[in-house]
Amino acid sequence: MKRHKVVLDTNVFLVSLPSQHEYHWIFQAILSDQIEVCVSTEILLEYQEIVSSRYGLQKTDATLDFLVLLPNVNLVTPFFKYPVIFTDPSDNKFVECALMGGADFIVSNDRHFQQLNNLDFPPVKVLTYEEFKVFWAKE
Repeated sequence: MKRHKVVLDTNVFLVSLPSQHEYHWIFQAILSDQIEVCVSTEILLEYQEIVSSRYGLQKTDATLDFLVLLPNVNLVTPFFKYPVIFTDPSDNKFVECALMGGADFIVSNDRHFQQLNNLDFPPVKVLTYEEFKVFWAKE
């Protein structure tokens, strides 16, 4: 099985954490080195902000500290800005991370990301949770 390189939007990461959630398999796949994940400092800061509001700062920091130590988690430093999502410009950090990290796709249910599938440049593919689940099952 090829280990795919992905960028997880914040909501995907958030719902993958609880063991009782149907998308926990994504977090388990990260922990078991089956998925390679690209993150940037900007993305980690957003993860921290959103996840800590749900689970508390101490648990969130412990999770993120552990996450960045995994060999299949790549810290990417984007050098270029790609303003391609105009409806929510803060989402461009995921596009920039995917491009600079050489990710196969971004996983997101956020409708703002779907417009990327219609662009020739930059070449970023977006999969929803369900598309990623189907894709993963076929691999």
